[in-house]
Amino acid sequence: MTRFLDDLGHPVVLPRTPRRVVSLVPSLTEAVAWSAPDVLVGATDWCTHPTELQVTRVRGTKNPDLDAIAALEPDLVVSDEEENRAPDLAALRERGIAVWTTQIRSVDTALRSIGRLVEALDVRRPDWLDDAHEAWTAPTRVDPDRRVRAVIPVWRRPWMHVGSQTYAGDVLRRLGVDNVLRHHPDRYPAIPLPELPPADLVILPDEPYAFAADDGPEAFAPLPSALVDGRALTWYGPAMIGAPERLVRQLRRRVGT
Repeated sequence: MTRFLDDLGHPVVLPRTPRRVVSLVPSLTEAVAWSAPDVLVGATDWCTHPTELQVTRVRGTKNPDLDAIAALEPDLVVSDEEENRAPDLAALRERGIAVWTTQIRSVDTALRSIGRLVEALDVRRPDWLDDAHEAWTAPTRVDPDRRVRAVIPVWRRPWMHVGSQTYAGDVLRRLGVDNVLRHHPDRYPAIPLPELPPADLVILPDEPYAFAADDGPEAFAPLPSALVDGRALTWYGPAMIGAPERLVRQLRRRVGT
């Protein structure tokens, strides 16, 4: 029997090495699949990577099918503080199911947190973790001569934006982009557009809200908008490896470098 503490300090007691894992977070699903490909037995409907993943689907991150999860008899359920609701995770624990919850607020915490999770799975440290660390050690900046001020909406109706202490905010900071709401007390504040601070650029990811060329940029004109890959901006795990280059390429199209 092995005892761990997850990122929130919850005890996770594993009577044996986990061999049946259910993931309630798309990023963690991909990370587990790349690290211990034979252990995943369940994932959410939103877990789209790896694309060839064939496991039982247990609905969404915010409305998981608790009975379906229990029926899979998992050794471990992996979740995230931001992605999943605390009452659902508490209900799983009450059923005697071990639940591991991550708390991801930056690139560094993502790498450390997933490294600890891989250790709990009792597998060799995967190469992708080292590749992700290398990719983010000294990434190319969007503009080598100046820092870019940006607002990063993640939803509309109402408008919500990236605020303080977020993974996406740290990703952009490392690329030379400063979130104008990085000091806001809320992590995802709802702020009407006329009340936003001045910015050089609007960054519109295609998830969780699917911003597109005809849905988003028009609300900020004449301020330039950059449509970016939401997976590169918000997914921690193997997606981190190619994320810096992809984001810099997409952002440079709109900042004139």
